[in-house]
Order: sequence, then structure tokens, then C-alpha cells
Amino acid sequence: MNFLNEVTARFPDAVSFAPGRPYDEPFDPSVVAGYLDAYAKYLERDRGLSQRQVGGLLFQYGRTKGQIHELVAATVANDEGIEVSPESIVVTVGAQEGMLLALRALFRDSADVLLVASPCYVGITGAARLLDIAVEPVPEGPSGVDAAAVGAAAARVRASGRRPRALYAVPDFANPSGTSMPEGARRELLATAVEEDLYVLEDNPYGLFSRTGARTPTLKQLDEHRRTIYLGSFAKTCFPGARVGYAIADQPVVGPDGGVTLLADQLSKIKSMTTVNTSPLAQAAIGGMLVTYGCRLRALNEERIRRYRERLVALLAALRRHFGDDGAVSWNVPDGGFFLVVSLPFVADEAALTRSARDHGVLWTPMSYFYAGAGGERQIRLSCSYLEVAEIDDGVRRLREFTRAHR
Repeated sequence: MNFLNEVTARFPDAVSFAPGRPYDEPFDPSVVAGYLDAYAKYLERDRGLSQRQVGGLLFQYGRTKGQIHELVAATVANDEGIEVSPESIVVTVGAQEGMLLALRALFRDSADVLLVASPCYVGITGAARLLDIAVEPVPEGPSGVDAAAVGAAAARVRASGRRPRALYAVPDFANPSGTSMPEGARRELLATAVEEDLYVLEDNPYGLFSRTGARTPTLKQLDEHRRTIYLGSFAKTCFPGARVGYAIADQPVVGPDGGVTLLADQLSKIKSMTTVNTSPLAQAAIGGMLVTYGCRLRALNEERIRRYRERLVALLAALRRHFGDDGAVSWNVPDGGFFLVVSLPFVADEAALTRSARDHGVLWTPMSYFYAGAGGERQIRLSCSYLEVAEIDDGVRRLREFTRAHR
């Protein structure tokens, strides 16, 4: 990330397919005040709180598990068909904190191993490194993580005398590959999780942004055995500056005294020793957005869904237009999300990226960044979320010039 930031700063006029951030839409700060007001009125009207109590919720330290948990529960029920108790939800500082909390709660010692799709989002592998958790890659296929590959990875781990503890997966429009798992593959993965005694950390930041409008049930919705810990975020669907996410952890935990609590309570205990609580004001802004749109993110995101769909379609069209006659260059066709992968006939490393930015004015991300070991050396990730449609075509034209010159 530091290298990408440095190259971007050096070549500010380059068309950049590198950032995986949301579109930089015009945003009126006064809108936040409206959402704060909507949330305050919800607390008074629906929760029966006095103005003084509302003020305390917004301006004091808050409940460690979060204060918008009931709204989050209603939202995942409306949008994803996930029916869980609000008490099984921990409101986090982005999904990234949810990953850290889940890893810290699940992994007991150096014998526990995390399975990750390969290639994989660097946030989870970075979190594992911070906690000294060993990682075992699971090769990703055209349809995402394959259940048989998970079983083989679990067998490798056990053969080494260690224990596979959990699997991290992004079933919908994964970062960086853009792949998605069909429903049948999801059911097979859940069956494997039961057989191998694995928890599944399901990360779903892009699920709303389908190119075709089709929806596949989340792992959490399909899960009948509570193997799935669901990680959500409002960064892409509301706004990233709030830094609000959530973890759904409804697994029962039996304590030393025989008492039963939820895994969410264990996450909360860890959170109390780290961030204490997620910003009440940030939660209130997100809560106000949810209240305003009836706890339905799909309604809130109609324009964003259209925008991201338009950009992914534009990127695929530009690749066909500029590379359609080049048999040495290929790419996948995601069903949604922000990303796709282009395979090149040469090594796409940091030196190549520097030449691409300097000589041709186009930036991308080397796929090798997303592999725990070797892999992705001749592939690049393109992100279309941050660009205008006209920039996408110009950027792909520049990418074609770079590939021609670099061979």
C-alpha cells in the first residue's frame, strides 16, 4: 500500500485503476446533521428516550457491543434474509476490527491455523500477522473457494500437527479477483466446514453491487449449523468516513462454569480492551441513514448500484475494445463488485508498474500483492469503482499502449 501511494503521488495525472475505494461522490456535510437528527428522533419516538438520554447516547462513552445493533439486525434481515438476535451483533470500527476481534477470539495458540483464499484481501492476512496466526492458502478457482480445496488444505494442516481453525472467504465479488461462489458451491463449503470443524469468516462488503441484478444467498443465510461469523461494513453502502462495521457472531460459547453466552459477548470483551466502543456519533450517522431508508440498504444504494454496474460494464467493454484482438491478454468477467483480474504475457511487478505510470500514465495493482506465497506474477487487478466512465476507456487505452511497449 505504501508503494502504491508513493507511485500515485509521483504521477498524479495517471489514470488509476489501483484504489479499491468507493466512488468519490459529491457529499454535502449538512446531510450528516440530518441523519443525526433522524436517529435522535428514532430514539425518542421508538425507544421512548428523553432528550437528555439521547444526548448521553450520542456524546458519552457507549455500549461496547454498539447501540445500533437492533437497526443492523433489521437491515440484514431485510436485505439478506439473515435472521439473528440483535444481541449477536457487535458494532465495530469498520469490518477490519471485526476481523481482528474474531481472530483473537477463535485462535488459542500457535497450533491453530487460518485458511484463506489465495489470492486474498490483504487486510485479513495482515491481521493474522499482527496476532501471530499461521495462514494456509486455499487456491481460488473461477467460482471462488472450492470445498474440495478447503478439505485438502485442512488435511495438510492436520498432517503438520496443527489444527485448521477457521476459513476466511468473500463469496460475493471478492477482492481482488472479483469471483463469486454459486449457491451450490456455498452449500458444499458449509458442509465441509461442519466436517472439518471449521468456522467461516464471511466478509461481504460488495454483495449489493451486482452487475446483473441477480442475488445469491449469503453463507450466513444458508448456514444451519452456526459455523459462519458474518462481517459487514457500511463503508461501501453508506460512507467510509464513518468507519462503522459489524460482526454477527451468534455461536453459543460454554464458559468454565457451564454458563452459555454468545460468541458476540466474547468479541465484546476483547473490544473493551482495544477500542472500548465504536464512536457513538458515527453510529448515530449510520443509524439515521438506516432509519431514513427503513433499514433497507438496497433502497439507500439504488444510485450507487447503478453507478458501479455502469462502471464495471464500461471496463469490460473497454477491455474487449482495446484488447479483443490480443490473444496474449485475458481477463475474467465478474458478476459485480469493483474488481477484475487481467492476465499479461510478462511479469507485472513494481518495476513494471513504475514504467506504466511514468511512461503511459496508467496505474494498476500487481496481483502478487494478494498471495501469501508465490502467485499472480503475471496478473494485475483493475478497480473501476473510483473512475468516471470516460476515464475508464482512456485508462484501458493507455494500458494497451503499455502492454505493447513492455513485451
